Amino acid sequence: MTLFGIILMILAGLVLFLLELLVIPGISVAGIGALIMMGAAVFLSFSLFDSITGFLVLFGVLVSMGVTIVLTFRSKTWKRVSLNTEMNSRVKEEHDWNIRVGDRGVTLTRLNPAGTVQIGKDRVEGRSQGHFIDQQTPVEVIGVEPNHVIVKPLND
Repeated sequence: MTLFGIILMILAGLVLFLLELLVIPGISVAGIGALIMMGAAVFLSFSLFDSITGFLVLFGVLVSMGVTIVLTFRSKTWKRVSLNTEMNSRVKEEHDWNIRVGDRGVTLTRLNPAGTVQIGKDRVEGRSQGHFIDQQTPVEVIGVEPNHVIVKPLND
């Protein structure tokens, strides 16, 4: 293996390191592969050449990784990579349906113990009191919560 091959291994390790930092965060195959490639390049430079070349390659790997980290974590780099749109929507805090205790409807899906219920014109999430209610079963509202209604079958 020549010095050119060792330099190619270092460059491949840097590409994998960049993938680890920007695309695949966390400890993944890219990060482990980067460490293996650069570690193998340093090991081969020490074993195939003299110690001065080995230390130069080690210094080059450490400097190139440091420069890569600094350039990656600069704010301009993240502004190019990150999503900059603002979300100005919010979840409604109160429901807009006119459902009251005692209203009647029908289950659209099986409630086990939660599912979809049609009460008048409103299609809402319904929950039973712990038991299963089959689909297309007539139900009565026994409670209204902020994001769902509590129902019981009419035959109870």
